[in-house]
Amino acid sequence: MYADKTKLAAALAQLAIEYEEIEHPPLHGSLDADTFMVDRPGTRLKNLFLRDNEGKRHFLVITAHDKQLDLKAIAKQQGLSRIGFASDERLARYLKVPPGRVSMLALLNDKQNNVTLWLDQEIWFNALFHCHPFENTATWLMKKDDLERFFASTGHQPRVVFLPAK
Repeated sequence: MYADKTKLAAALAQLAIEYEEIEHPPLHGSLDADTFMVDRPGTRLKNLFLRDNEGKRHFLVITAHDKQLDLKAIAKQQGLSRIGFASDERLARYLKVPPGRVSMLALLNDKQNNVTLWLDQEIWFNALFHCHPFENTATWLMKKDDLERFFASTGHQPRVVFLPAK
């Protein structure tokens, strides 16, 4: 069962976190947003759900919407033999969202803290970010301070790291 944005909105309200909602046609990837989000304030993001070679560790990687990451270099940098994209089944199991609807906000659903959050240091200095609220027909603009409070409430300590590009 997938999570819904009503539960997410309630969790954010409990934390006194506000956001601006932008509704739009379904977006299936960061490049689809080029048509609708170009003139919007805030940092557009690419959200990747990855796993290690053995499938024992999982990572939510957040970077700029147009950055192509070098997964081999990242694996080496992080002391892993290899990382790759996690399956849709793993995405549903750990973050409870379907493909195309992943964002930092999905960490709300990772109650067991099975997912490590890696934030690209190249984008994390910004103050406002685009996040999917468990669906691809809306984007929530959220402040960095609020996201940090959200992470603390979920028990996830983000790792701000240099993420090499191809």
